[in-house]
Amino acid sequence: MKKFFRILLWVIVAAVFIGTFVYLYMNSRTKETVYEIVSPSNGDIERTTVLTGKIEPRDEIEIKPQVSGIISEINVEAGDQVNEGDVIARIKIIPDEQQLASALSRVETARIALNDARQKNDRNAMLYGKKVISLEEYETSQTTLAQAEAELAAAEDTYSIVKEGVSKTNAKESNTLVRATTTGLVLDVPVKVGSSVIQANTMNDGTTVATVADMNNLIFKGKVDETEVGLLSVGQPMEISIGALPDQVLSAVIEYIAPKGTELNGANTFEIKAAVNVPSTGQLRAGYSANATVTLNKADGVMTVPESVLEFAGDSTFVYVLTDSVPKQKFERRAVTTGTSDGISIQVTGGIDSTARLRGAEVKWE
Repeated sequence: MKKFFRILLWVIVAAVFIGTFVYLYMNSRTKETVYEIVSPSNGDIERTTVLTGKIEPRDEIEIKPQVSGIISEINVEAGDQVNEGDVIARIKIIPDEQQLASALSRVETARIALNDARQKNDRNAMLYGKKVISLEEYETSQTTLAQAEAELAAAEDTYSIVKEGVSKTNAKESNTLVRATTTGLVLDVPVKVGSSVIQANTMNDGTTVATVADMNNLIFKGKVDETEVGLLSVGQPMEISIGALPDQVLSAVIEYIAPKGTELNGANTFEIKAAVNVPSTGQLRAGYSANATVTLNKADGVMTVPESVLEFAGDSTFVYVLTDSVPKQKFERRAVTTGTSDGISIQVTGGIDSTARLRGAEVKWE
């Protein structure tokens, strides 16, 4: 019995030893590398790029006052629609004391001159009636009276303009009224009642009372990298998507590409502008962030392969073509020429035909 157990023990030890040896041997053998096989396919391919930017009005008109003073009335707020000529605000004039005194002095002088001219004209009228003076002398006094009346009216009008900014003879065209110079939407009213405003002159730009823009005339303004700017052209279409309006895609056409780039974070970019086809819904707002998708290259009905099967060496491109699969896979390195790429697939224009079987990714064994 003991002999039996001894033999059994040696059999177990031998089995473990042989099993360990076989396991180590099998794991020490070099595994054969096997690759997936990829065949070219025919289809359409296009290269696109996405530009980031904003939706902006083509022109934002800043409405500025014609006189300096204090805002006494504001008739609009941001979001209102205005027409050219509408009164946006009214300004109260703070007169200059020296100019006011000079204008008042002119009024007093004109009034004195008018009284004198009127007395002389009345006296000459009586003398002419008695045939004491000639008709010519009488007409001269009438002319002098008319001139004195005109001078008083002009002096009073000047005094009114200096004091209140309003002409008595043309109150409707008063420069104290700030009017819209264009038809559009009020984007901003940066002043309020009581704010001081300054008219534009050679020394400053003046105070902006309101900003008005035509929201039916919008542009997309964005940046394009220097590596892609050469593939864009004026008149090229693009599609605009807006994050705030995820269900809406707008069409646009490039109308401007900057001739000079600007450096941003170490990269050169070029500004582009595109005219946006504004929908009739009128949901667009100035300043919306937007992405523009532009097709840079497109090829229809061409032979394509996955970019992952390509090998790049300098300016040359290669693929590995399957030549034998028994007893193991064999491949031939072959140069190819390529065309348009969308980042996943690439057009092959020469070097292989549609029957070629190409080396793909390595098969991973579990």
